[in-house]
Amino acid sequence: MDLQLTGRTAVVTGASKGIGLAVARALAAEGATVFAAARGTCPVPGVTSVPVDLTGPGAGTLLAGHVGDADILVNNFGGVPGGSMAAGGFLELTDDDWQRTYEMNLFSTVRITRALLPGLLRRRGVVINISSIGARAAFKPVDYGTAKAALNNLTKALAEEFGDRGLRALTVSPGPTRTQNWGDPGGYAGQLAEEAGMGLDEFLAHVPARMGITTGRLTEPEETAALVAFLASPLSGNLTGADYLADGGVIKTV
Repeated sequence: MDLQLTGRTAVVTGASKGIGLAVARALAAEGATVFAAARGTCPVPGVTSVPVDLTGPGAGTLLAGHVGDADILVNNFGGVPGGSMAAGGFLELTDDDWQRTYEMNLFSTVRITRALLPGLLRRRGVVINISSIGARAAFKPVDYGTAKAALNNLTKALAEEFGDRGLRALTVSPGPTRTQNWGDPGGYAGQLAEEAGMGLDEFLAHVPARMGITTGRLTEPEETAALVAFLASPLSGNLTGADYLADGGVIKTV
């Protein structure tokens, strides 16, 4: 299927690994000109890496200067900071933990989107924010889930405020995905495995049943990237303001 992305300009944040890397690769394969914003380098041939600390106050201005007007913005940058992973629960989360989590998962997206929005409006473009099933369910840690819930609200607000000027805004909410967070002993799953008194491989073998993953397996980054590419394309031109789950069936509510 031709997604009609040839000649379009896309920006993907946090694109040096995981879902962001898969999204950059998918958009480039569809013919888009892709700018990958991250501290690390995006290894996809033909993709332009823009080295930037996305939590910095000048990140949006720097990125807009590199890119110019964009048709597609994928705000993928985010994650669970180490302090939040190590905390035993709500009472152990400090003000600094909350601040770091919101900088990564909400405020960075606000700044990047604000800087690129004039160009996106000129191009009648699309913003896709990568959220999490943590926005819909009370998984630990609580600071991460609430930040992602705020991101979902922001996305809906953008869709409503700027829809009459041609902008579309959507969220994609992954569940457990086979990235470093779920495959590296130092990642999120490694922390959960340690808390459960298990080795990582043993823990991961139990994840589908424990989390109620209907498909019985973790999602691959490329599967989520394929969804993002479709949503970014003109083929989904009347879709906006919605949240798309990529979780293998974890979330059971309608």
